[in-house]
Amino acid sequence: MRVVSLVPSLTEAVAASVPGVLVGATDWCSHPADLDVVRIGGTKNPEVERIAGLAPDLVLANEEENRGPDLAALREAGLEVLVTEVRTVPQAFRELERVVAACGASGRPGWLDEARAAWSGLPMPERRTTAVVPVWRRPWMVLGRDTFAGDVLARLGVDNVYATHPDRYPRIPLEELRDAALDLVVLPDEPYRFTAEDGPEAFAGMPCALVGGRHLTWYGPSLTEAPRVLAQALRATHRR
Repeated sequence: MRVVSLVPSLTEAVAASVPGVLVGATDWCSHPADLDVVRIGGTKNPEVERIAGLAPDLVLANEEENRGPDLAALREAGLEVLVTEVRTVPQAFRELERVVAACGASGRPGWLDEARAAWSGLPMPERRTTAVVPVWRRPWMVLGRDTFAGDVLARLGVDNVYATHPDRYPRIPLEELRDAALDLVVLPDEPYRFTAEDGPEAFAGMPCALVGGRHLTWYGPSLTEAPRVLAQALRATHRR
């Protein structure tokens, strides 16, 4: 079995579940750290000819992370493309099972059982928190409706103020974000790399939580520790 992955989350999941089947991955596939495969460009601009030259049995993609024209080009090149859709934690588990099975796993990997247990055993939050979750600046963009990261936060007791917005990633003026009725600003380090020096200063006097994007937005082995790591990060707020 030869697999090319266009999604960092799925790259990590397959590498942990079916060692040796990956032959190609994007430049953004950073886990596992010792992954030794051909790099085939970005998630939004994969090199179709290079992928075809690897002669994969399967290409893994995601309906949000990858562009339709790129996937169409891969299919036109005669390649089989498995496209996932992940917008909730339960959906992530279902899609991960489908992916590792398609890649030749003989059974459900142990890390996936650990992840299910971690998420099913969450304590009831003592209180719910309202938050805005920027994912980009210049212009400011935030989580809107129907996102995996939004579902992750909701299960940890954090309600996205823009969860009912018509757009999944709306552009919101900074003034409106500052004026929103919220308890917290959640700043992940991807896709935009928010840091203690870049992000909190825009929300002067408001509590800001810096969280790892891999735990907030990736669906793979990181799901086993995401509830604990994110809960700690959400408690450790910063003010500027």
